[in-house]
Amino acid sequence: MSQSHQQPALPKCPGCEEPPAAGDLFCGVCGYDLSAVPARPDDRPTMAITVPPAAPAAGAVRWPAAEEADSSDVPAPVVRPADVPGTDSGGRPLTGPDTPDAVPGRGAASPPEPVRAGGPEAAAVQVRHDDRAGPGGAEASGDFALAAPDPRAAEHAAAPAAPAPGAQVCVACRSGRVDADGYCENCGHAQPRERDHMEQELDAVAAVSDRGLRHHRNEDSFAVSSTALPDGSPAVVAIVCDGVSSASRPDEASAAAASAANEALLESLPRGTHPQTAMHEAIVAASEAVNALAQEPAGAREHDTHRHQNAPACTLVGAIMAGGLLIVGWVGDSRVYWVPEDRTRPTARLTEDDSWAAQMVAAGLMNEAEAYADERAHAITGWLGADAYELEPHTAAFKPDRPGLVVVCTDGLWNYAESAEEMAAAVPADAQRQPLHAAQALVGHALDGGGHDNVTVALLPFAVRPQGAGSACDTV
Repeated sequence: MSQSHQQPALPKCPGCEEPPAAGDLFCGVCGYDLSAVPARPDDRPTMAITVPPAAPAAGAVRWPAAEEADSSDVPAPVVRPADVPGTDSGGRPLTGPDTPDAVPGRGAASPPEPVRAGGPEAAAVQVRHDDRAGPGGAEASGDFALAAPDPRAAEHAAAPAAPAPGAQVCVACRSGRVDADGYCENCGHAQPRERDHMEQELDAVAAVSDRGLRHHRNEDSFAVSSTALPDGSPAVVAIVCDGVSSASRPDEASAAAASAANEALLESLPRGTHPQTAMHEAIVAASEAVNALAQEPAGAREHDTHRHQNAPACTLVGAIMAGGLLIVGWVGDSRVYWVPEDRTRPTARLTEDDSWAAQMVAAGLMNEAEAYADERAHAITGWLGADAYELEPHTAAFKPDRPGLVVVCTDGLWNYAESAEEMAAAVPADAQRQPLHAAQALVGHALDGGGHDNVTVALLPFAVRPQGAGSACDTV
């Protein structure tokens, strides 16, 4: 998430521990009143959603029981627990006749300060930390501490008036009307934004993006589309972008890059441009769109000296299926995987990360396990943004000789299925026939694993014509 250059009055919201923006009177995540902060109890109790709280000790704060859902600003989950095996934050299985259809509560983790530095081994390489909490670096619970009495408790349930017909109803208390500012008039909770969870499905591609369990907004973005080549054959496109959280306005950067790259491909492919050349040009167009966000607007404040040094930035990865070819392109550490329909055949990762860890492995200084276990592993060495030293788009072309699935994703997913074999194991068996359901299940896999980052994945089922058995690449 973006870091504010002006320190707020409170470093963290007492209700959800997210850093509030300067001047906010209410927390933008949980709606906590920041103008009157009570003293917090020493034990800072939290409560699991599905477990009734123990009887409070004498003099302790009485925490009301959560009845149907947690107190966060999250709508009902798209991926049901029965879709993906797993356990909740209390270690209980998510499937079974006695298990409620719920997911673990969403928590919050305070991000570290943004850093742009490499290790001594990569002193000459420009790197940028994406400011994310690693899978083992945050609290495991993920449950919010209730900062105020739950408005759904009995003594509060009858207070709010029924919302008018057609009015938006709060997703937290299910009874209050949502005001124009996006907050519930009854319980004060901020409502989920449009980008918190996005899904799109076309005939030959599907994509899902989710905010995850730890970030207060979704800084990923995607674009999927289809067009026709000059000979009338179809071309399918998927672009996935991951905003760099240590930069300003990363959500705007990812959205601008995904849109610009998609538009460039829809313009160049029907003209007959070779798909690999078209992918290169699309990445350049995406870079220019992100660079434009850093330009000084009219009337910009003179004291805002960080506007260009902390320019909006994102990574990009994309795939094109056209004319029997699979074209991939990328800048940053988002990835493309190949999962054959016949799971006995070899899987493959088709991209190489622009990251500190990848450079350490390439230089022979560390093996892959050591490099990705290092705290500097996710310091990226390539990104789209005005403060990137040089744009180096990577592209590659493949001609698969068998049907399979193309997985295009951010590290919010591959952190929980890093190797090609692990990714293939996470992909449902019916992904070729139901790509949207498979994308939902992969997002659920990341959420079940902790959901420490935004999660975005696009799936492109690749079909091979019987007469096109000859292959230029036997491993893909």
